[in-house]
Amino acid sequence: MNPVSVIGAGLAGCEAAWQLAQAGIPVNLYEMKPERYTPAHKYQGFAELVCSNSLKAARIGSAAGMLKEEMRILGSLTMACAAKSSVGAGGALAVDRKLFSDLVTEQITSHPNIQVITGEVTQIPEGYVIIATGPLTSDDFADCIFQLVGGKRLSFYDAAAPIVTVESIDMEKAYFAARYGRGDADYINCGMNEQEYKAFYQELIHGEVAPLHEFDRRDFKVYEGCMPVEVMAKRGENTLRFGPLKPVGLNHPETGQKYYAVLQLRKENTQGSMYNLVGFQTNLKFGEQKRIFSMIPGLENAEFVRYGVMHRNTFLDSPRLLDNHFRLKQNPRILFAGQITGVEGYVESAASGIYAGLTLANQLNHKSEITLPQDTMLGALSAYISNPMVEDFQPMGANMGILPPLTERIKNKQLRYETIAARGLESLHRCLEESV
Repeated sequence: MNPVSVIGAGLAGCEAAWQLAQAGIPVNLYEMKPERYTPAHKYQGFAELVCSNSLKAARIGSAAGMLKEEMRILGSLTMACAAKSSVGAGGALAVDRKLFSDLVTEQITSHPNIQVITGEVTQIPEGYVIIATGPLTSDDFADCIFQLVGGKRLSFYDAAAPIVTVESIDMEKAYFAARYGRGDADYINCGMNEQEYKAFYQELIHGEVAPLHEFDRRDFKVYEGCMPVEVMAKRGENTLRFGPLKPVGLNHPETGQKYYAVLQLRKENTQGSMYNLVGFQTNLKFGEQKRIFSMIPGLENAEFVRYGVMHRNTFLDSPRLLDNHFRLKQNPRILFAGQITGVEGYVESAASGIYAGLTLANQLNHKSEITLPQDTMLGALSAYISNPMVEDFQPMGANMGILPPLTERIKNKQLRYETIAARGLESLHRCLEESV
């Protein structure tokens, strides 16, 4: 059997290579370190954690904890190495970064079915390939992918607005309406009077922003076309009122009340369980986003399933390009994994590598294909990145909002999440049993 080429030895690439190798399939794992490093990477080991040593919440009744448990069930290498390198972090799973990387590297390099090939890849190899080159894919290889998928299908900067759960929006204050009553009332609207707007405005322009990496600062001019809302606001007190907070034509449909400014929220998924804050791309720190955006009437108790981000992040327009097994629709011999697919976060990247590797391993071993149920976190993530109904695609991390809602109403959030997680894990076990 010809080896499968896996490009990139980050979290996703290592997980993909591990799944294949454990299934008896030879793998050529390409990694450009230590010959060349991205602007963010410094350590020569595989699965390097750059921004944080945290792999998020450990409890299964959380989105990240649920996903990690699914990964363990699927035979995750990174979860096994994380357990051996964990450090105290309260309710989170955090690791000693160097030890974690060393453990993953040792497992990968000592596996008899994996050959590591050092050096930058600039062309897609023949045969089956899993591309897991991450959000800082090298320029030459990004150009190769650019040509493969078409220029408009590859983004180089992540400019995302926050997303909140619909059930956390106070609909006693917010309302559905279409501007001037034209078309369907698909948007949720949060109106502000003059006093509320001016208080919000002052906090917004003085909010604390997240520090940028050197390579982000160097190329920040790229963001002009999707300007952070706090930067736009600093151009004048009324700038937002003529932009994303334009109130004209959005009177309250029942009372007729006119507002000084109106924030619109747009449906993020087909179930309507998540809504994004339209035009609110931002570089504010996450805590500041929660504090300031919760000042908007109707969002006082909003549950944020994704905060806004502004940074370099090479990612595909996956809903147009990939299926729900991370295969390239136009050329299924090529699969993608990791943040380049639009999953956001360490754990999510690793999980996508598991799914891509598992999919290809089953295909090459002539086993039945496993399609993960959408009430599993990994199944829901793969469905999100491949859903053609998602028009303005932006990366997404694990969150309870992308899962199908429960049929029963559970007010206690912790109990509700634990019930959702138990449902998903049971569904995963059943799926795997049926595939044997």
